[in-house]
Amino acid sequence: MADFLSTHWLDILTTILGLLYIWLEYRASIALWVVGIIMPALDVYLYYSHGLYGDAGMAVYYTGAALYGYVVWKWGTGEKKELPITHMPFGKYLPTALFFLAAWAATYYILITWTNSTVPVLDSFTNALSFVGLWALARKYIEQWFFWIVVDAVCCVLYVQKGIPFKAGLYGLYVVIAVLGYFKWKKMMGGPTPPNPSLRGRGVDSLSLYD
Repeated sequence: MADFLSTHWLDILTTILGLLYIWLEYRASIALWVVGIIMPALDVYLYYSHGLYGDAGMAVYYTGAALYGYVVWKWGTGEKKELPITHMPFGKYLPTALFFLAAWAATYYILITWTNSTVPVLDSFTNALSFVGLWALARKYIEQWFFWIVVDAVCCVLYVQKGIPFKAGLYGLYVVIAVLGYFKWKKMMGGPTPPNPSLRGRGVDSLSLYD
């Protein structure tokens, strides 16, 4: 038992933090960003030690993105103090898709060129889509749940292959919670909400290059 805990203690700890994070996200609580700063900082070492170099690099980004998300949720994007849950504006779909493909290709190139990653395609895929998911979460776009359903499902399989069992189980649970989270947020919106054009062109995050 002691050997098991000494081997998997960080996996277990970050899994517990991950459960807390997804619960707070489900409730649309701003406290999720506090956990979102601590958890990825620990994940950097966890992923790197298991050869998931893309995820390790992504964890560094997550930490900074969590700081950005907290600021946006706390103070809004200008005249509003609290950012509302909205649909992602239709005009952002194409640039988002192009950004995702570019990020996937760039991350894949980095992994095959400068690391010994054995899963460069999936590792780069989840990283690229996570960039998009975090941006959508920071803007409180309800569609962020769709991005995370895909990311979580792929990560679950990936972590099983890499011998991180608790993290794999966490991401399997994330898939279920993401589905529930979508309906929770939809209810909090009070029904269908048209795209909010006033949110266009704001923010200084990783995707603001096409805002």
